Amino acid sequence: MGTVGITLFLLFFILLLFNIPIASSLGLASVITLFIFHLPVKVYTYTMYAATAKFTLLAIPFFILAGMIMEKAGISKRLISFANKSVGHLKGGLAIVSVITSSFFAAISGSGPATVAALGSILIPAMDEEGYDKGMASALLASAGAIGIIIPPSIAFVVYGVVAQVSIGKLFIAGIVPGLLFGVSLIAVSLIVSKKYNFQTRKVATPKEMWLSFKDAFWGLLTPFIILGGIYGGIFTPTEAAGVAVFYGLFVGFFIYKELKVSDLIDLLVKSSISSATVMLIVASASVFAWIITTQGIASNIAASMVALTSNKILILLMINVILLIAGMFIDAISAFYILLPIFIPILNMIGVDLTLFGVIMTVNLAIGQVTPPVGVNLYVACGIADISLSRISKAVVPFIIASIIALLLITYIPAISLWLPNLLGL
Repeated sequence: MGTVGITLFLLFFILLLFNIPIASSLGLASVITLFIFHLPVKVYTYTMYAATAKFTLLAIPFFILAGMIMEKAGISKRLISFANKSVGHLKGGLAIVSVITSSFFAAISGSGPATVAALGSILIPAMDEEGYDKGMASALLASAGAIGIIIPPSIAFVVYGVVAQVSIGKLFIAGIVPGLLFGVSLIAVSLIVSKKYNFQTRKVATPKEMWLSFKDAFWGLLTPFIILGGIYGGIFTPTEAAGVAVFYGLFVGFFIYKELKVSDLIDLLVKSSISSATVMLIVASASVFAWIITTQGIASNIAASMVALTSNKILILLMINVILLIAGMFIDAISAFYILLPIFIPILNMIGVDLTLFGVIMTVNLAIGQVTPPVGVNLYVACGIADISLSRISKAVVPFIIASIIALLLITYIPAISLWLPNLLGL
């Protein structure tokens, strides 16, 4: 790796151990390394500006705002009601409802923590009332929330597309089937767990109840079709789609459901601005970190070392998955893209792995990272909602992590799961 690389990564991990925020750890490690090795310090500001001054990244604040608007507009509770009427009568039905609703809301928010926050406050208490262990209910919601960065539109895919210079629209389509597979794996675990407990079941909904709940949830269900349909119909770009999602959410909130008030807008704008600023600060700091990795030959040296160990594509992908799963325990998805992609892309080119496919593989890895301690952000959100300890939810999440890893291996070694839909659409 060389002295520069060892210094850079050592500083970064030391700062993390002292609980310095990830954005600050990345920035400080980078600037200290620049000074120590007499690299051009002016690169710091130039690179930070260049990394954030990109039209494509405008999708991030817009999708964050759109998710917050639609949650405030009452879309989440209507989606839950419709899913409940559809499968709530089954054994473990509320667990299935949690995964299905998370998949739909993921297609609105594009964020794991936002999905957990929006749905957990309703579903975790409801599952608790029906006899579910609170640890299991919270672990399920945290795991299901991870679908938020796999199902399009995904903020993670936007960042990956920018860093790897891959079509974001193609990534969105490639994430649909893997996201559904991820959800099915969680449902399978939920059904197995449900057999051990005598959960209450709801009565079967009448056709009239089904129709009314569908009609009520229709505008929420329509959201992903408007976003993705507009992108692939050539009406707007993924970045413009994020803006459309905001105005659609405002329209539904003010004129359809009428739950959104003008007075709510200031609070929504402030919260979304804080979330967006946090993401963009990570992007800016990580870009300098990535610049050092690339220009100092660190990436190419690590790539050569990995390929020297083995040229077997299966083993290399397995090693990469292990590295990503470990990285996901400590850093967020956006940081991981900037830190690790410069290292992995040369390896992927050597072994002939499609970068769109790898975008899905890497994102699924980092989705699992959202529920793996010690820095599983979804776990902390779910803990706060359920008012339980991290140790309790960490034990309960293990079966869901195992199921998620099985889904990850299928996605890794069966490329058609991710690529058949983009290929079908000629992307």
